[in-house]
Amino acid sequence: MATPVIELRGLARTYPGPPPVPALRPADLVIEAGDYVAVTGPSGSGKSTLLHLLGLLDTPTGGSYLLDGLDTSTLNDRDRSALRGRRIGVVFQEFHLLPYRTALENVLLAELYNQTPRGARVAAAAGALGAVGLGHRLDARPTTLSGGECQRVAIARALVNRPALVLCDEPTGNLDSANAAALMEVLDQLNAAGYTIVVITHDAKVAAHARRRVAISDGVLSERTGAGHA
Repeated sequence: MATPVIELRGLARTYPGPPPVPALRPADLVIEAGDYVAVTGPSGSGKSTLLHLLGLLDTPTGGSYLLDGLDTSTLNDRDRSALRGRRIGVVFQEFHLLPYRTALENVLLAELYNQTPRGARVAAAAGALGAVGLGHRLDARPTTLSGGECQRVAIARALVNRPALVLCDEPTGNLDSANAAALMEVLDQLNAAGYTIVVITHDAKVAAHARRRVAISDGVLSERTGAGHA
């Protein structure tokens, strides 16, 4: 049996008080390679905490998080950062692009510590932009791109190292309905191509694209059966 991309075993995060705040109560979750999962819940439910834990941007206070079978709780900060750079791509609601760098240069920044030759890195960055439909905008700067195009550059940056996991935090939050629909089509295509995708969202239309849905409320995870599309 293939190793899951994500396996949570009683994963928990409590922020110190007083009083202590249990942002994520002990959670078990398995996400297999190629899954497409939406995590939904209202503001303050624990979605951001879960995202930060999955993205190795924060450390749990209980339980364990296995990424590709590796127990991340055994890693020091340097090794966690290295693993995140190699195996996780994160797409935030804010694009976080450098405005006076080209689309290609913005994607190349994700390969800053990659030891492969520059030519190979440029080819990978161009390929990632092509995968999100921006192969013709390599030299465009974010100041000349639409919001939807900027978010696609951000997705390309997340994809360039061929991560095991693509995490998306409210990816359509800054987009109008037309650009949001186009962006979700890109994510659908990436999942069809084999990427494992987890989308954190409060938008039911975004969640409907996922094959699985996990709800979070008051820090408690629960999977919704019969959700998503085939």
